[in-house]
Amino acid sequence: MEKHDNEISKDRLFEQQFNQVKNFAFDQQVTDVFPDMIKRSVPGYDTILKSIAMYCMQYATKNSNIYDLGCSLGAVAVTAAIATKEKTCQIIALDTSAPMVKKCQSIIEKKQLTSKVDVQQKDIVKAEIINASVVISNFTLQFIPKTNRMDVIRNIYQGLNPGGVFILSEKFKSHQCDDEFLIEHYHAYKKINGYSNNEIQAKRQALKNVLIPDSQLEIKERLEKAGFTKVVKWFQCFNFASFIAIKS
Repeated sequence: MEKHDNEISKDRLFEQQFNQVKNFAFDQQVTDVFPDMIKRSVPGYDTILKSIAMYCMQYATKNSNIYDLGCSLGAVAVTAAIATKEKTCQIIALDTSAPMVKKCQSIIEKKQLTSKVDVQQKDIVKAEIINASVVISNFTLQFIPKTNRMDVIRNIYQGLNPGGVFILSEKFKSHQCDDEFLIEHYHAYKKINGYSNNEIQAKRQALKNVLIPDSQLEIKERLEKAGFTKVVKWFQCFNFASFIAIKS
């Protein structure tokens, strides 16, 4: 049966039993089910997207660039494009995953946003950030080796124009007792969204060596060390948070 564009493939990647769970990767299988995975796995995702639109409307400036780092299927890029349709801003969407980039480009074409959004397959560790008024990393930095994160933040800071903002959404770790509480209730949230215990544990194992979270203190200190004069946590749900850092 042919699948229509508006149908979302169900995330069943971790439904079966595995003798050994392989590391999570943004491959074709994940790309195919990504919208459903995000919808059921990231609490407050829609709220974050709507708020990013608000921030873009407020902080994006004429003839500047907006960067979506780790764009996946372009949800942030599309949100930014629509929010700044009256401004002469260019959205640059970057991702290392070839399947993600290919599908993202297709989505951008279908939404007739190719003149506004430039999708590129590129490693954000090596990406050049220039003339930026807004830079967004929506649950991306956590997948980059910790040794590279400071360099990425410094590069973002240097590429931002004065008055520009960096929006950073991350899964974070806490002190052990708090961490256990937040994770327990986050797993309950995933159960409500239809994931089984086996799926939750298999996904957790697959991400163990791939998604390495920072503490909220590490996140704030890194942003301040890079030069940001104001860092505000504006969103949190369980162990997911989003920060906005402003360059004076």
